[in-house]
Amino acid sequence: MKFRYTALAVAAASLAMHSAWAGEAEAKKWIDSEFQPSSLDKDQQMAEMKWFMDAAKKLQDKGVKEISVVSETITTHEYESKTLTKAFEEITGIKVKHDIIQEGDVVEKLQTSMQSGKSIYDGWISDSDLIGTHYRYGKIMSLTEYMAGAGKEWTNPGLDVKDFIGTSFTTAPDGQLYQLPDQQFANLYWFRADLFARQDLKDKFKAKYGYDLGVPLNWSAYEDIAEFFTNDVKNIDGKAIYGHMDYGKKDPSLGWRFTDAWLSMAGSADVGIPNGMPVDEWGIKVAADKCTPVGASVSRGGATNSPAAVFALTKYVDWMKKYAPKEATGMTFGEAGPVPAQGQIAQQIFWYTAFTADMTKSGLPVVNADGSPKWRMAPGPNGPYWKQGMQNGYQDVGSWTFFKGHDANKTAAAWLYAQFVTSKTVSTKKSVVGLTFIRESDIRHEYFTKNADKYGGLIEFYRSPARVAWTPTGTNVPDYPKLAQLWWKNVAEAVTGEKTPQKAMDNLAEEMDQVMARLERAGMAKCAPKLAPKGDPAKMLSTEHAPWKKLDNEKPKGETIDYTKLLTAWREGRVR
Repeated sequence: MKFRYTALAVAAASLAMHSAWAGEAEAKKWIDSEFQPSSLDKDQQMAEMKWFMDAAKKLQDKGVKEISVVSETITTHEYESKTLTKAFEEITGIKVKHDIIQEGDVVEKLQTSMQSGKSIYDGWISDSDLIGTHYRYGKIMSLTEYMAGAGKEWTNPGLDVKDFIGTSFTTAPDGQLYQLPDQQFANLYWFRADLFARQDLKDKFKAKYGYDLGVPLNWSAYEDIAEFFTNDVKNIDGKAIYGHMDYGKKDPSLGWRFTDAWLSMAGSADVGIPNGMPVDEWGIKVAADKCTPVGASVSRGGATNSPAAVFALTKYVDWMKKYAPKEATGMTFGEAGPVPAQGQIAQQIFWYTAFTADMTKSGLPVVNADGSPKWRMAPGPNGPYWKQGMQNGYQDVGSWTFFKGHDANKTAAAWLYAQFVTSKTVSTKKSVVGLTFIRESDIRHEYFTKNADKYGGLIEFYRSPARVAWTPTGTNVPDYPKLAQLWWKNVAEAVTGEKTPQKAMDNLAEEMDQVMARLERAGMAKCAPKLAPKGDPAKMLSTEHAPWKKLDNEKPKGETIDYTKLLTAWREGRVR
């Protein structure tokens, strides 16, 4: 699909009328060799690149020769750091030092910059999980204000913010856009479709459990399938097969395993997309203003240590110890990620689509000889506390973020680079490389229509309404860096058996309340926490809202769906 917009059309016409502009040859080289496919035709791409060159020239005249930016380590950002920085420098003349570091280090450096008031980098790709932090502290620049004011001169007329699919996640309660999405991926269910299709396994499963082997719709079915492959099937092609994969090392990445919506997948939050209101997926409750946090513990009306949350932690520990390889408990997120591609995992309930690019490589045990995957992805199953209208799962939106008060020219140059790596000239090819879609025009591009079968359901997912039911951490979280670090330490004690799941979640809820109490005393620019007084936890539990009362039966009958029916639902515009 070709997108026409006047500013680029005018610029394209001017190219034919005037002599060659500096950077034209380089731009043409990149457009011809690297920036295909694209949602723009080549004339539109050239016009867009001319705008970048002209804007960069003005900044070079102001003395800007080099900028530094940072992001976490994923395939998409590696492509930006190794390839797109080179393209940007050749086309615009501005050198970019694009650091690639671990996500936890990005958060730590961001926190240091917020505390010191001096930004270490000119631009940051930081998860939209921090939107509640950025909004409350007032240290991060509103892009809405910047694009209309000081940054208007540096804002690409073809940026087309409405084409971005994740801006609802980077918009604060004040309606302002604080971050520009750069990459996006969801947390879905992953399974070996080739094994699930085997008639002998289907017959054995149905004989034992009384329903069909298929994509699990609830945690009961997931558990049955995990038990079946681990203890009944046991071996495939002479190798052990496991019905589950996870990770449990005491490491900051263990926190993501939970803050990335595990509790809400069980059903601990309130109904309401994107994150549950007034109680969100972390268990934090906000006041009637939908902005002021009042507590995480059940005694204050929160749900972090509620029966649903404790159930979620219990199942995480039990499944990992019963159905995953024994090494899993000692693995980090990064170490566990490649394991399913080795061919011995039948399914994984908590799997990130960011791994898609690395799981489609030829020669892998999970890839057919013709290059098609043996696996598929599907919506994650829901826990027994989950209700219609709740958040379905997590979606990561790594987004461009800029500090207020930073050198104006360096900020402008970093904003140029941010727009360059997310531009329509570049983003379709970047989507092919990393499969972390940010634009509707890329998702709908004919390239992905023709090649959808290569990606195991990813294209169908992102073309369906399901994608908006998978959401990042919401605005209830007042200080992501301070609160996120509490999770992994407490969860780890449940993994090792040092504490029961109930005690671990009780400690976590109490520590979260203590941090929010300190934030309340210190004050914030907007919507600081104001803790509610403690009450009787038993009287806080309800059948009408979070925190939810304990269910008499936490394992209802398993339910599954045939994958072809699921794909049909996505194609017809339904979540399931």
